Amino acid sequence: MTLPSPYLGVTTLSSPESCKQEAGVFVPLINRNDCEGKGDCVRVCPMSVFVVDILPAELRVNLSIKGKIKGFVHRWQQALLVRPEACEACGLCVAACPEQAISLVRV
Repeated sequence: MTLPSPYLGVTTLSSPESCKQEAGVFVPLINRNDCEGKGDCVRVCPMSVFVVDILPAELRVNLSIKGKIKGFVHRWQQALLVRPEACEACGLCVAACPEQAISLVRV
């Protein structure tokens, strides 16, 4: 799989069969203060774990000043988890996120 220059040197997986864990062992954790909703995670995730949509108001409450400014500037568009239980810990979302706002955590 060939990726654009920001991903040079990143090991990529071409199919869900290449993922590292069974579904549900790890889930993505999104740092809401850093996410800008660019959608790279949506494009690379073979398991369709993410969507980009408007961050619900109840998730905006605990943001830092930086997070609130970023949210406002980006019209509150952020990556949201729609199928976290399907994550197989391939790490493509972590590598693709330009803000480094995603990490994988063991459930």
